Amino acid sequence: MSMFDLSGKVALVTGGGRGLGRGMALALAEAGADVVVTSRNEAELDESVRQLGAYPGDPLAVPADLSAPEGPEQVVAAVGEQRGPIDVMVHAAGLQVRKPALELSLEEWDRVQSVHLRAAFSLSQTIGRDMIDRGSGGSIILVSSLTANIGIRNTSAYGAAKSGIEGLMRTLAAEWATHGVRVNAVTPGFFHTELTDAMFQDEQRREWMLGRIPMGRAGTPEDLAGAAVFLASDASAYVTGQAIAVDGGWLAA
Repeated sequence: MSMFDLSGKVALVTGGGRGLGRGMALALAEAGADVVVTSRNEAELDESVRQLGAYPGDPLAVPADLSAPEGPEQVVAAVGEQRGPIDVMVHAAGLQVRKPALELSLEEWDRVQSVHLRAAFSLSQTIGRDMIDRGSGGSIILVSSLTANIGIRNTSAYGAAKSGIEGLMRTLAAEWATHGVRVNAVTPGFFHTELTDAMFQDEQRREWMLGRIPMGRAGTPEDLAGAAVFLASDASAYVTGQAIAVDGGWLAA
């Protein structure tokens, strides 16, 4: 199992204060990584650090607003000062605005794009440049969505951002492969988190959703653990430019 070992690696997880980000952060810590979590909510980050403390690594919280133009570079600089170069980056930060496209404002559109897509590019560019300059290689993992593959009503900004995530992932993978920098994505299906709670509270939509999942249940943050560790570790040394669906069979059906 040594190929899955992340001991001595520094892993940055955005959106690591809750939900899918916290779940993947815990998985990387269990595999041995020194995990740094970032989000805007300091109380949530403190709870993540408390849970990460159950593992041997050296967890750290860096509060930041990734929607701010300078946010991503500030996070990377803070991690470098306190933990050293980043070996693994997981961009799980996100927000959702559920509205019909005709009612969505440009301000709401821009806010969704800034956290999901612009931050993904800025983080990847900054971290990828350092990985290439050091000659160390590394792993960048972006979080996609079913909305990059299918149309789901009232999610136009989110779907556009996640479609962009997968396009960005493929382009960076092609550009950086010769430098040993791997860029992949995980594509969660329907997971019950704070971001999706409103949908789960709608009984009709919940039943429709569960009826479309061959495994018959929604995902949990723990369901992403294996994919995150696989893509972060040497177990996926020859894998780049791929989006791995963790969706209970939704897209297959």
